[in-house]
Amino acid sequence: MAKIRLVTDSTSDIPETVRRQYGIEMVPLKVHFGEETYEDGITIHPGEFYDKLAAASALPTTSQPSPADFLDIYKKVTAEPGVEIISVHLSSAFSGTYQSAVLAKSLMEGEADITVVDSKSASYGIGLLVVEAAKAAEAGRSKEEIVALIDKLRREMRIYFLVDTLEYLKKGGRIGKAAALVGSLLQIKPILTIDDDGEVASVEKVRGQKKAMSRIAELLKHDFGERELQVAVADAKSPDSADELVALLKSNLNIASLTRCEVGPVIGTHTGPGVVAAFAYPAP
Repeated sequence: MAKIRLVTDSTSDIPETVRRQYGIEMVPLKVHFGEETYEDGITIHPGEFYDKLAAASALPTTSQPSPADFLDIYKKVTAEPGVEIISVHLSSAFSGTYQSAVLAKSLMEGEADITVVDSKSASYGIGLLVVEAAKAAEAGRSKEEIVALIDKLRREMRIYFLVDTLEYLKKGGRIGKAAALVGSLLQIKPILTIDDDGEVASVEKVRGQKKAMSRIAELLKHDFGERELQVAVADAKSPDSADELVALLKSNLNIASLTRCEVGPVIGTHTGPGVVAAFAYPAP
């Protein structure tokens, strides 16, 4: 039986310890502060990034990996005989990362068995898919079964998040279908999601952060009822808000497992600090 290995990119925000545990390979995107370039999750990490962001006179920019970056990883992974790759990446609506992976795959046609998946998601919305896929691979599931599992989880997953300001999404061009919210009244907190097209979209508007977080718990309760859930909460330099959201989710939902993670530099460039997000899907 072929051995399945998972490849993702740094926007999946999977903690390094988890990547190591499941043998997940990660291709970094890049963050540029003027003439300085950093590899997301390798040469810059969330703490340092948000400090630099606060001190920066201009917003940083980001760039996708090249096909050559993917080729390097694909060749490294498939150097082991009998290995097949499932490569899961940032929504193609946000970045050309997925297209770079597809091109790299085409350059290895006939040399390696590679399946590239558009997650239509971001941050730990990708991470959850990749980690569950890696667990399935470890359990001996076939590539076809794992790809079907990723598709099922992607359709079942619910994502709700709050940003401190919409300006980062606006300036980075990633505001998608939530563009109409720019210029909203003070203290109005839009609850955002990533929709089936892999774009940012507005769910509803709530007055105040605390009410917005309570509403996220209510929305997930409405979505899933008493079903047992896998949940993750991510934040961008806002651990107190994340703690509060975790407490609300625990008191409202039937949670089988809960993961905490940080929103990394590339996603953080486009959302800004202060983000808090919840990701949930039914436990397998």
